[in-house]
Amino acid sequence: MRNFKLEIEYDGSAYHGWQVQNGLKAKQSYHSTRTIQHILEKKLKKILREEVHLIVAGRTDAGVHALGQIANFKSASQMPLFRLQWALNGLLPDDIKIRSIKYAALDFNSRFSAKSKVYRYTILNRGYSSPLMRNQVYFFHYPLDIRLMRKEARVLLGKHSFKAFQATDTRKRNPLKTIKAVKISKSGSLINIDIEGDGFLYNMVRNIVGTLLEIGRGKFAAGSMRKILVSGKRSLAGPTAPARGLCLLKVR
Repeated sequence: MRNFKLEIEYDGSAYHGWQVQNGLKAKQSYHSTRTIQHILEKKLKKILREEVHLIVAGRTDAGVHALGQIANFKSASQMPLFRLQWALNGLLPDDIKIRSIKYAALDFNSRFSAKSKVYRYTILNRGYSSPLMRNQVYFFHYPLDIRLMRKEARVLLGKHSFKAFQATDTRKRNPLKTIKAVKISKSGSLINIDIEGDGFLYNMVRNIVGTLLEIGRGKFAAGSMRKILVSGKRSLAGPTAPARGLCLLKVR
């Protein structure tokens, strides 16, 4: 038995997120077949002639992209890695590709072995939208105070309860998370917000971005981020930024 570790890149625009929902999978509904997990497992089964279950580092939501998603599965297959990658990429649609396949230790688990994840949210900040980038960026036309956004973002560093940035969730999750780094960079009309953490609550990154944008355009006053964080109240934070601007850059 071998443990295969995959690094995956995908454009999530056409998909209902990463994860197959058990009820949907059983019914073979449109949404179950339009998930990244379902497509990959289906192609792996065709190549390896066996059922494959992928364990993923981060379950991205509908419309969210990934540059360095990590997943693993176990198989007794002896197929050379280069041939498996070639065969898999040949069967996968153009918006999902395997960047690399490696052998991992048998106890490696993409979810539980992850030390941190790095997400990037990209904003197009100018007076008109982009037809070419419309599925990868959030068009936001209001002028933004980048310096203030950087200052407010520093409040998020460290271990805190991020309940104020958690969307309604059916699963009970520990709101205590550690944010290791927040970087806001600007190049021309593109603004990138990179956030690294040991874990994230449902829609946490997108809710943080929505709050930073409200601060940057002057709707929320300086000092708002700390007050929102301490309050634990989702109602005080900004709106949820659209999924299309979010990308899982890497898993450490």
